[in-house]
Amino acid sequence: MDWIGLDLTFPITDPTWIFLLVLLIILFAPILLNKLRIPHIIGMILAGLAIGEHGFNILARDSSFELFGKVGLYYIMFLAGLEMNMGDFKETRNKALVLGLLAFIVPIGIGFVANVSYLKYGVITSVLLASMYASHTLVAYPIVTRFGVSRHRSVSIAVGGTAVTDTLTLLVLAVVGGLFKGETGGLFWIWLVIKVIFLGAFIIYVFPRVGRWFFHRYNDNVMQFIFVLAMVFLGAGLMEFVGMEGILGAFLAGLVLNRLIPHVSPLMNHLEFVGNALFIPYFLIGVGMLINLRVIFGHGDALKVAAVMIIMALTGKWIACWLTQKIYKMSALERKLMYGLSTAQAAATLAAVLVGYNIILPGGERLLNDDVLNGTVLLILVTCVVSSLITERAAKKVAIDDSEPEKTSSTTETEKILVALNNPNTIEDMVNLSLVIRDPKLKDNLLAINVINDDNTSDNLRMRSKRYLEKAAMMTTAVNVPLKQITRYDLNIASGIIHSAKENEITSIITGLHHKANITDSFFGVLAEHLLKGLNCELIISKFLIPVHTLKRIVVAVPPKAEYESGFPRWMEHFCRMGSTLGCRVHFFANEKTTARLQTLIKKKHKQVLTDFSLLEDWNDLLVLTGQVSYDHLLVIISARPGTLSYDSSFEKLPRQLSKYFSNNSLIVLYPNQSGEPLDTSFFSKLYTDTETRHYEKVGKWFYRWFKKD
Repeated sequence: MDWIGLDLTFPITDPTWIFLLVLLIILFAPILLNKLRIPHIIGMILAGLAIGEHGFNILARDSSFELFGKVGLYYIMFLAGLEMNMGDFKETRNKALVLGLLAFIVPIGIGFVANVSYLKYGVITSVLLASMYASHTLVAYPIVTRFGVSRHRSVSIAVGGTAVTDTLTLLVLAVVGGLFKGETGGLFWIWLVIKVIFLGAFIIYVFPRVGRWFFHRYNDNVMQFIFVLAMVFLGAGLMEFVGMEGILGAFLAGLVLNRLIPHVSPLMNHLEFVGNALFIPYFLIGVGMLINLRVIFGHGDALKVAAVMIIMALTGKWIACWLTQKIYKMSALERKLMYGLSTAQAAATLAAVLVGYNIILPGGERLLNDDVLNGTVLLILVTCVVSSLITERAAKKVAIDDSEPEKTSSTTETEKILVALNNPNTIEDMVNLSLVIRDPKLKDNLLAINVINDDNTSDNLRMRSKRYLEKAAMMTTAVNVPLKQITRYDLNIASGIIHSAKENEITSIITGLHHKANITDSFFGVLAEHLLKGLNCELIISKFLIPVHTLKRIVVAVPPKAEYESGFPRWMEHFCRMGSTLGCRVHFFANEKTTARLQTLIKKKHKQVLTDFSLLEDWNDLLVLTGQVSYDHLLVIISARPGTLSYDSSFEKLPRQLSKYFSNNSLIVLYPNQSGEPLDTSFFSKLYTDTETRHYEKVGKWFYRWFKKD
């Protein structure tokens, strides 16, 4: 049809209209199906069926669907590896291995029997077809991401099980394909195993190091995004090069880059956004375009084959999840979530059926005939529908359960973190630090402040303050975290922060380490010392030499009696949360009593965090840490205000030790919050403002400690 020069013949071939129709489907399918309470993933597949050549023939499954579809397929597997909680994986790896083995053995076992006895297929055909029942694709994974439960234990088990199951399935596919290529000589098996092991070791060893090197040197979000995509396709391409499927390479790339891309980072948000907005929907629409309902219901034994395939796949996966639940005494809801995620057939199933369909037997027939090919697309449709429905219901219930108010201490419930923005060069590091230590279950617990001196109200200062706050807000908005911006006019920076902290009931303040301008400056600077005197909340003084998300280890030095401070649980929670988010190990150095208390709290609330403990009996032995802290580690010093329970006279040497022995390390000096009023008096404050009489402060502190002993 030609209307005003516009060619509307079907299927549409104009790239502009093809892309427009796809975007409209991606936009309106979720809107329409949400009203029917049907997962939007199903809508994408049904839309692909409707517009494809077997539907209304509006669009042809051209090279764009093959390209974007493959990108979407890799994206699903990559995000699955990227979103795995590596701390949880330490605990769940055995469960994931058991689920993966059961999800392979059970479907392939019952499927082989059904294929031979009921469908009357040969041994090789039955094995290949049964392997298709065992494979599964994480089509429903975007659902758990949308509900915010991607780090739940059952999700980690299902994702890990997917890697095991699909690896075994694709090995069967490689072996069967090799049988008909004359590649099954004596060295075939050995060579295949060697190639896979070598490539896996190469990805695991090289990719993280290259990624860490790149992220250290380039902070541009676009460059980082392109770099990550390049690594994903390099992993997929290398895996295909050795004869395996690229989805395994994409998953492995996500797994090894996991620690470099925290869940709360802007880069992670960009990766999820692009994948869920474009690539993954394109893949799902392309899957729907393969389905031909007319052939399935009107040709040969396709319907019978499809029924057997669907029953075997659904039953085998349910038995595997049920056995895993019983073995590890998991809840029924966790079983449902594992079953929902491990039910959908798409990627490896399509790969297997296409390989089998293209293999011609000596008699002229295909290894997998037309009935299997047509039955496969119905299997994909039904399993994707079942998977999406079950996953959505289970994920919604898990999200509701996780969001129920927990019995937590009042300190956690009132957490409010204030980031003091004074230096444009440290804004990114301090905001990223606040994002990885904050409680994600709390809303509106992040604030940023810039203080302007009352004596200077120029437009330049106001514009500079606005730029600082806007930069911080852009970073938090990228990860969907609200940030309250505060511009304050006050006598000086310290006074402005102190007054704002009291007005907003701040529990933690993050500030950058003071840069010494001359020899008379103190190590921590006037600002930090004023804050310590004027406030009793937690103070975090930070210095980062590398981006926060590239840290490999957190080394925490804890003084004796730190467990008696009221702020002990709060800072312990911060660094356990940081270790969990970054996927890095937290190494505590403390004496026996403090270590015992740390282990008790961590076992109770943060057992998934990777932790180490070493003895540090004497705080004067702090220099032993020089051999424990590398350039890509974060050194955390838990200090204390004078007069508090854990204060020690050796803290007086801390500035000199840090500047001399740890100048090339990323550093945090943390002063825990204390109960009662701060130790500051107007006498000390007035003395401190006079640089010529600062030595009197030491005398005042000495008298304070002397009177307290009496």
